[in-house]
Amino acid sequence: MSTDTIQGVLGNATLTELQADLRGTVVRPGDAAYDRARAVWNAAHDKHPALIVRCAGTADVVRAVEFARSQDLLVAVRGGAHSIAGFSTCEGGIVIDLSPMKGAFVDPVRRRVTAQAGMTWGDLDHETQAFNLAVTGGLVSTTGISGFTLGGGVGWLLRRHGLASDNLTAAEVVTADGRVVHANAQEHPELYWALRGGGGNFGVVTSLEYQLHPVGPQVLAGLIVYPLAQARQVITAWRDLIGSMPDELTTLVNLTTAPPLPFLPPEVHGTRVVVLAGMYAGSPAAGEAAVAPLRTLATPIADIMGPMSYTGMQSLLDPLWEAGAHNYFTSAFIEPSDAAIDAVLRHHLGTPTPSSELHLHQLGGAFGRVPADATAFTQRKPGVLCNVIARSHSPAGFDAHVTWAREARKDIAHHGDGAMYVNFTGDAAEDKVRASYPDAVHERLVRVKDMYDPTNVFRLNQNIRPSAAA
Repeated sequence: MSTDTIQGVLGNATLTELQADLRGTVVRPGDAAYDRARAVWNAAHDKHPALIVRCAGTADVVRAVEFARSQDLLVAVRGGAHSIAGFSTCEGGIVIDLSPMKGAFVDPVRRRVTAQAGMTWGDLDHETQAFNLAVTGGLVSTTGISGFTLGGGVGWLLRRHGLASDNLTAAEVVTADGRVVHANAQEHPELYWALRGGGGNFGVVTSLEYQLHPVGPQVLAGLIVYPLAQARQVITAWRDLIGSMPDELTTLVNLTTAPPLPFLPPEVHGTRVVVLAGMYAGSPAAGEAAVAPLRTLATPIADIMGPMSYTGMQSLLDPLWEAGAHNYFTSAFIEPSDAAIDAVLRHHLGTPTPSSELHLHQLGGAFGRVPADATAFTQRKPGVLCNVIARSHSPAGFDAHVTWAREARKDIAHHGDGAMYVNFTGDAAEDKVRASYPDAVHERLVRVKDMYDPTNVFRLNQNIRPSAAA
């Protein structure tokens, strides 16, 4: 059904009644705020929803869900609007926009924070760092906390404190029938299990409670940039070191094209490079010894690894990941064998745009010590997570860039078990869902879906289809 048709069916009276029930606002096509309200971070998804409900609180979310069901509208849920696969918007349906919901309460004694789902990691870090506390957050501070956490949540504290989802202690959820439930280890325990890695399948998460940890205000972190000619040497030496690194240190290798940053020589700008990034989640003094081997993997072009604020590291990459570009991400968990490194380097040489990249995320540490059945995120082997990113500031030729990413992922995935990271699956497709969850885990997720969303109201996600829709 087109947006115009839906607007005609709903009528002004129906929408006026909806607005009267909300503290937030309803934005419709034709409103001055519509184009701004419908925009998402990933410009590859340019959709026109029939209405956008900008929620002021949980009661607004309940009303929006009830309204969507009464009118049989497709539902998209938006937090930070970074959804790579475009799940935070839709064509001709309703967007339940949580972005105005940015409240947080930090309990420094219990080391807990309860945060509304519209917060970004920059918002949440601002609140928790007032007490020198933190939880694993995104590598770009404009990422929303909710979608990131529900899909797992890989960040600089992964090896010290696990995924964001490993630190989720409770969540408030509006279910498909408009109920508000509190999920934790004692209440709705199966929903709580599913929320930690099962994505946005089971309802609208309106607030999240996290376990916090002492972090900062200063950490040892930053980047070391090496030339392409030394890439194999750097990655192989890094691979050989990661098994002996302390849990406090989380690193990644980024095969990219050097942007025109002031700390890089002009002659390097626009050339392919290998960047080693990392953060030591402890005292900067102790971190110096831990990162020392990373400085001599080869001859660096630049080394800006040093003491900085935790929030500085959390936002260090923000200027390179602004909204409005076309993005496609895909992923594979791999073992970093020599053959795998060859494949990664081969596809780095074929990157279609300067902002297209391949990332190798170090795993292990606290991440690997979580029992595989404790959460819906079950991929706990040591190894490496490889993310393949096609990114362009122009729509021209983007389909070909996506093809490059898919082919690169297919090749690289041969060096692992085929599993994908649910937050970076690129497409909404059945095969991507099945590549994200083992069969037994998928079956358990279906049972939870049957309990909380049996008619698949929340299907704009890496969808766990309920039994009735199978």
